[in-house]
Amino acid sequence: MHSLPETGFLRLHQIIGNPKAEPPIPPLIPVCKSVWWQGVKSGRFPPAVKLGPRTTCWRVEDIRNLIAEGGRP
Repeated sequence: MHSLPETGFLRLHQIIGNPKAEPPIPPLIPVCKSVWWQGVKSGRFPPAVKLGPRTTCWRVEDIRNLIAEGGRP
């Protein structure tokens, strides 16, 4: 796993990865976008934080806890 900051926010592409980016972004949680949003809705994954009308993020601390708990499907 690549290093995560201690605090801050992550965008969706930083969590589920983006192989088409230059350079490619490896996934922290290897699921597709629809599975991620279903998991957020059901409570399996952490809730999103809206930073603006078109900016949705997740707290780094929540993602770290998810990974530490074995939240990978």
